[in-house]
Amino acid sequence: MTKITIIGSEKSGRTTLASKLGKKGNTADITMYDFSKNDRVLTTIDAVGYPTSVKPMVTAFNLSDIVLLCVPPEGLDAHTGECIISLDLMGYKHGIIVLTKSDTSYPFALDELKEKIKKITTGTALENWDYISVSTTSFEGMEELKEMIFDMGDEVEKEQEELKDLPTRVVIDQSFNVTGIGCVVLGIVMQGTLNAKDKLVAFPTDKTVEVRSIQMHDVDAKSAPPGARVGLALKNVQSKDIERGFILSEKEDVTEDLTLKCQFSQFSKGFAIGDVPHIFVGLQSSPMRLAKIVVNGEEVERTTTDAECTITLTGSKLLAYNESDRFIICNLDDKQRFVGYGYKA
Repeated sequence: MTKITIIGSEKSGRTTLASKLGKKGNTADITMYDFSKNDRVLTTIDAVGYPTSVKPMVTAFNLSDIVLLCVPPEGLDAHTGECIISLDLMGYKHGIIVLTKSDTSYPFALDELKEKIKKITTGTALENWDYISVSTTSFEGMEELKEMIFDMGDEVEKEQEELKDLPTRVVIDQSFNVTGIGCVVLGIVMQGTLNAKDKLVAFPTDKTVEVRSIQMHDVDAKSAPPGARVGLALKNVQSKDIERGFILSEKEDVTEDLTLKCQFSQFSKGFAIGDVPHIFVGLQSSPMRLAKIVVNGEEVERTTTDAECTITLTGSKLLAYNESDRFIICNLDDKQRFVGYGYKA
């Protein structure tokens, strides 16, 4: 199963492209589209709530393996730039830069746009991404794009195969009640192999749940490998007690406060003691107050962009995470909202 997120500015053609890659499904602040042919299954996620909010885009990133960054013939704008910065801060590995609406432009203009994007993305996580020109009107490049996605999906599956023996970890993005069944959740198996009858803890709570049954693509399954999108019927919990971002696993760190080793973007205006950045980890997020900043072993008043900072944050919401999780730091009041990333210190 290949899971992709389509992002870009509001006029980038991303939603039209998503609609051509599958059948429209669930809609909230993200919209999912599903495509299935023979043994090929493709789930496309459109972060429709972006750019009004950054949360849908962060959610979509964490539910997918591949990103399509859509750029129209008009070129890059502030929101496209924000998409590039966010992907770089997340260290996003797999993606394709899609030059949309190619039927409204000329080959030499598209080549110029491609070269401009290459210069901007040099030194970022997007530096070696592939490019393709497509049109959802003439369908130029559409079949080639699907083949590129599936080829990249094969690479992702090989990487996920290496995670199958790790402790099971499932990230939940939806929870609801089904009459006669009870609590049902949708999510992604991030690592390990999930089996029916497994008993796991729903973090950040300490509630133990049992996996009553597993479905993949609406088909019952006894187990689910890393990367699988699953529907799970759970015992010992009600749907109202499970929120987007909850993690089913055997062990997580859970805390309201954090100490992170961070790097801040050169585009960041920085933070001072007392400021309240917004912290994202997986599908969870929380505003947290900056209580302490340490640079090169000394306490300072503001963060810096030219050296690693160790920051201490205080919050009022429990967050669940493990030592490999990357925290994304945002300033929701700034024009460029993605400002840095960090790991547990």
